Amino acid sequence: MKSVAVIGASNNRAKYGNKAVRAFRQLGYTVYPVNPHETTIEGLPAYPSVDALPARPDMVSVYVPPQVLINILPSIASKGCDELWLNPGSESDEVLAEAARLKLNVIQACSIVAQGLSPETI
Repeated sequence: MKSVAVIGASNNRAKYGNKAVRAFRQLGYTVYPVNPHETTIEGLPAYPSVDALPARPDMVSVYVPPQVLINILPSIASKGCDELWLNPGSESDEVLAEAARLKLNVIQACSIVAQGLSPETI
């Protein structure tokens, strides 16, 4: 079973960070919601940081702005992942340069759509 950390997961069902949690669960992934302000999201334990995750995720899907993500990239690199998905709005030249420096495998696309689902129907 594949696993995914959703950075910027939310309890607001209208936000993409929530839609991603639901989409990946629907597809059978082990989902690790990451949000320092929540304890649970969609019935799953929420983790305050990437460092707090109980395991290395296969994927990291990002739903935070670049100015937040830039500070999280070292933790993502330290924890490790096969793919770092930068969803629309999470990327910047600075983020891309730092991710490359940290040797992260960056994919710039909507991770929900890439799984064959439409965010509008989740």
